[in-house]
Amino acid sequence: MKREDYISWDEYFMGIAMLAAKRSKDPNTQVGACIVSPENIIISTGYNGMPKGCSDDEYPWEREGSETKYPYVVHAELNAILNANGRNLQGSRLYVALFPCNECAKAIIQSGVKEVIYLSDKYCDTMLNLASKRMLQSAGVKFTRLTPARQSIVLDFVPEEEK
Repeated sequence: MKREDYISWDEYFMGIAMLAAKRSKDPNTQVGACIVSPENIIISTGYNGMPKGCSDDEYPWEREGSETKYPYVVHAELNAILNANGRNLQGSRLYVALFPCNECAKAIIQSGVKEVIYLSDKYCDTMLNLASKRMLQSAGVKFTRLTPARQSIVLDFVPEEEK
């Protein structure tokens, strides 16, 4: 008899996105993304962070003040698209912890992603978020808020022989 408590594809790919978010050095917001082919093969992942070659010890992480993180940080969705290294993303799905901003929506549309599955819509009423939704709708990119069947998935690093 097979196991009945296995996770769904959506939970699996969102879990990968959430795990990628753990790589972010941002002290306030950690976002991860996972791009998946129509055949359920992971194409790429990304998380929010500084561009390659820009030390995250030398650039600001502040959200307010004279120098903030906003001009510098690459969002998880864009990092996932760039990390795909030119692979074909036509018809793919993008799993992301936070609904994409307007700039990421442009990259998502241009890259050929057909669906965005997100967990949080924290900024749903902002002008930039509304612009994002308008562009995605116009371009025929479906967006769906994931309502997982479980609140958490626990990973442990205990080797099989020690269980």
